[in-house]
Amino acid sequence: MTEITTETPLSLNYDAATRDDAAFNRQFNHGFKTIDDLQMHYVIGGDGLKTIILLHGFPQSWYEWRAVMPHLLEGHRVIAIDLPGLGDSTGSLPSYDKKTLATYVHRLLVSLGVVSGVKLVAHDFGSSIAYALAANYREQIASLFIMDFPVTGGALTFEQLKPLSFHFGFFTEKPLAEMLVEGREREFLSYFFESLAVDASLVLDGLDEYTRVYSRPGVWHNGMEWYRAWPADEQDNADSMKRPLTLPVRILTQEFTYEPLLAGLKDAAPDATGRPVKGAGHWLPEERTEEVLSEIRSFFGYADRLATAAA
Repeated sequence: MTEITTETPLSLNYDAATRDDAAFNRQFNHGFKTIDDLQMHYVIGGDGLKTIILLHGFPQSWYEWRAVMPHLLEGHRVIAIDLPGLGDSTGSLPSYDKKTLATYVHRLLVSLGVVSGVKLVAHDFGSSIAYALAANYREQIASLFIMDFPVTGGALTFEQLKPLSFHFGFFTEKPLAEMLVEGREREFLSYFFESLAVDASLVLDGLDEYTRVYSRPGVWHNGMEWYRAWPADEQDNADSMKRPLTLPVRILTQEFTYEPLLAGLKDAAPDATGRPVKGAGHWLPEERTEEVLSEIRSFFGYADRLATAAA
């Protein structure tokens, strides 16, 4: 297991979900690193020569990858990151546009000695950071695998997305989204997870942990600001699309979002491939863990068999 030098955490209850998990603690460590005015939290394990980076979606944290991570350790170092302003990251940000936020992830990785060859996996809003990383730090990112997220800036726009779900508009309402949810995080998260799931029990298994992190001061607000920055992200993406990605790119989505999301991604990466996951909801890493694992391992060239987590 990777040994790390870390800082004293500002989020004192960061290990609430893992401190009594013996299997986790044999394989992974929590780490913290301050970038400017933000202390970032990450989870790291493995000692392989290759590196896989996992970026979570909203409203989740690194914890959405808990069932995936042990099966990616074979030959790899695995790092799941709490994205800037979310999870157990603590501090202030100068902006919420994803080009800016991607610099925090980039600099965190450099501080960990990860400067090239990154195999990048992202779900939901983590994919916005992932695309910004791939577009702006091309020497660092070797391949990109995203799940159920619209890369806007080409033919696909944020305005086209708004009718698909209530949250696209609601989260941009300031300060209404904070006023109605803060203090009621558990109730809202439960409703939101169920509304976008086929089998909600699988994602609700993490409800306690997601409630904990989104009840931390400022975290829910930060998440809303991620959505409010979408117009800036769209313009940044449009600029990046002038120089299309040439690295391997793949997307998994729900069935009904597959065609428009793949088309939007192809504006950024013309050779991108993908497929829909039949009968799944939005929370793919938790609702369809084995299928997601199989796709990730195939895309990144693992052996055919799934690795067995150490006993």
